[in-house]
Amino acid sequence: MSGGVDSAVAAARAVEAGHDVVGVHLALSRMPGTLRTGSRGCCTIEDAMDARRVANLLGIPFYVWDFSERFAADVVDDFVAEYEAGRTPNPCLRCNEKIKFAALLDKAIALGFDAVATGHYATLVDGPGGRELHRASAWAKDQSYVLGVLTAEQLAHCYFPLGDTPSKELIRAEAEERGIQIARKPDSHDICFIPDGDTRGWLNEKLERAPGDIVDESGAVVGRHDGARGYTIGQRRGLAIGHPAPDGKPRYVLSIRPVSNQVVVGPKDRLAIGRIAGGRFSLTGDPGLDLAEPFDCEVQIRAHADPVPATARLARIDEARRTEQHRAEATHEIVADIDLEHAEPLLGVAPGQSAVLYIGSRVLGQFTIDRALPVDDGRTASA
Repeated sequence: MSGGVDSAVAAARAVEAGHDVVGVHLALSRMPGTLRTGSRGCCTIEDAMDARRVANLLGIPFYVWDFSERFAADVVDDFVAEYEAGRTPNPCLRCNEKIKFAALLDKAIALGFDAVATGHYATLVDGPGGRELHRASAWAKDQSYVLGVLTAEQLAHCYFPLGDTPSKELIRAEAEERGIQIARKPDSHDICFIPDGDTRGWLNEKLERAPGDIVDESGAVVGRHDGARGYTIGQRRGLAIGHPAPDGKPRYVLSIRPVSNQVVVGPKDRLAIGRIAGGRFSLTGDPGLDLAEPFDCEVQIRAHADPVPATARLARIDEARRTEQHRAEATHEIVADIDLEHAEPLLGVAPGQSAVLYIGSRVLGQFTIDRALPVDDGRTASA
């Protein structure tokens, strides 16, 4: 119970369904902010108090479990390390993977509970190969992307009571009918441990900034930067390049090389990605197909991005294609070619992002992007 309206209604529905329910609020920081600022952040003392009031209204036991040490190591430290290595992580997926459906679920199972219920908008379906994770009925609120890291074993102990609700407004209306005082509480957004939303400023306090070269794709130096970690893929402004490109067109950040401390820039059309590949992949269950053979699917690279048609396969890593961001321990990777006849190329793809694979509404699994090849390179590589 985060202290928000979604988990409040999820708990109420679980009680109404006849389950033996216990409310748990996760303390993820040893020094949480006392009060929220609008919709910024979550997991504050105020949120814990809101969750307790809902539990009292529902007549269920309520506990605060301190997972702050685990959260700091598995989510916050991982977030910093990924940026230090030139990657762009998604801490919400990591939190679901390491905290809510690992540490929390493990403790719940050890205490004799059958499942962890949350306010996520996603649907569970019992399929021929076992339990399957699917999109929520309301695609505008669908949160299956951030659940793409879950395994079949974890899904067997999950419960998402809100998955069939077609809109958030219906959830708020239901909360009001149930007398839940936080029915109109704003949704939280931004990264919970950076509540002011200034990710760059927060990282500047954690990581040293080392000046280096801005280069084009040929390696020619075209400018200087004051710290490569301050740049993002697709950035145009603030590059401080001393002279224009030969064609006179603007240049954009294409990649960041942490080992050589270089920022690579080039024309906008080089941001159009035709192939992505990466490791650290996981499946939500039996896919019912041979992953080594090309299969049709859809790929989503951000929580609120549109999925795009693709052809994916599991392949051994091509050593010649390794990059500075590539995970050295990986031996296999998922490779996905974007179907450019039916979708626009992916834009602004950065190593470290999570790509979630779908077949229809079903979540097949996910992988961490290590390589993103421009359209021309991607088509050439797949020929």
